[in-house]
Amino acid sequence: MSKEILSANGEKLGEITLAKEVFGVEPNLHVMHLALRRQLNNARQGSACAKTRAEVSGGGKKPWKQKGTGRARAGSLRSPLFVGGGVIFGPKPRDYSFSMPQKARKLALKSALSSRNDQLVIVKDFSSLTEPKTKLMASALKSLKLSGKVLIVADLKAAENQNLELAARNIPSVKLLLPSNLNVKDLLEADSVVITEAAVKDITERLS
Repeated sequence: MSKEILSANGEKLGEITLAKEVFGVEPNLHVMHLALRRQLNNARQGSACAKTRAEVSGGGKKPWKQKGTGRARAGSLRSPLFVGGGVIFGPKPRDYSFSMPQKARKLALKSALSSRNDQLVIVKDFSSLTEPKTKLMASALKSLKLSGKVLIVADLKAAENQNLELAARNIPSVKLLLPSNLNVKDLLEADSVVITEAAVKDITERLS
């Protein structure tokens, strides 16, 4: 399967053949859902904590005598029945993360890439951004006819993309990713996915 290669100014430079085993697989919704859940779960802090009656300070003295007051018997003011008492079965710090086999994670990425085929834009590089100016980046997005949430996958350290990070940083709808950090959540959230030619080769090598 082939796609047009564009310059950052929207001019057609040629065509690129995308590997069918990476960009043209039948999307596996179940594996994509698992990968998305894993990513969201692994990002959770899991640091919520409530004290039980054993951990709340105070409550050492019996509040009133056992019999004869007409009140219910009580042994501690830190019982969950009292204000300021412990919490029954409250949250405790825990790890929400779970793992997935590497083959399944690769399949999820391939499925996500394949499902975004129509919104995929291949760009030669961003060498036309001669200065780190937001204005130049906004102009490039306009030339490429991109709107909404835009995900750009590029090697930011490469000489031809040296101004990309600073030029795009002030545009809230643009997210930059290194090819090695490609993930299912960002691929599915974006309205358009822009990948540089070098990043396509990198992704193809890692996933095929």
